[in-house]
Amino acid sequence: MDHTGVVFFDVDGTLVPGTSSSVFLAGFLGHQDELARAEDAYASGDLDNRQVSELDAKGWAGATEEEVSGRLDGLPLVSGIAESVDWCRRNGLVPVLATLAWSPVGSWLTERFGFQTFSGPRLEIVEGRFTGRVARHFDEYGKRDFALTTARELGVDPRSCGAVGDSRSDLPLFASVGVSVAFNASAGAREAATVTVDGDDLRDVLPALSGLLATAG
Repeated sequence: MDHTGVVFFDVDGTLVPGTSSSVFLAGFLGHQDELARAEDAYASGDLDNRQVSELDAKGWAGATEEEVSGRLDGLPLVSGIAESVDWCRRNGLVPVLATLAWSPVGSWLTERFGFQTFSGPRLEIVEGRFTGRVARHFDEYGKRDFALTTARELGVDPRSCGAVGDSRSDLPLFASVGVSVAFNASAGAREAATVTVDGDDLRDVLPALSGLLATAG
């Protein structure tokens, strides 16, 4: 085995700073304001993930996979993603996306930056067009379970894993790994994490993950 741990990276609010990939794409799809309000309600606990996902999915109806993929080239991203993925691999840590972002986003980021795999909900597609319905729901507990399953499949103890995230959806995962990094995070995520980091470059979290290397093996 050439790896000693896994690092799980969140997408929305972490790799995508100050917003979410869904809100970004909703600007193209035409329901950005409504979705932004719903995501704020999720963050405060007034809506659950299923409610937000179903609202968002309706806005995708009629769009094609190709149209959405083309828009992702403009997705705002934090600096240092490629370098951080490379650092993980050089240090025996498998970089994985643990996210509630829709699967087209996780797939695009995985291919672009070389993550091992990704999690997330899926939208229903018929003949290359989104129907406006959710094919598979995925919440914060699904994110945690995906991470634990991934670690087990790689033969890695969860205590030798790290998670980098920023919000409510990261809390169950934070409680399940050895090192949790709240990156530009909400108050709740900061309180739950083992380390808090603020910055505009993902490489700012690497010193915290260096601590993980001492516990791995």
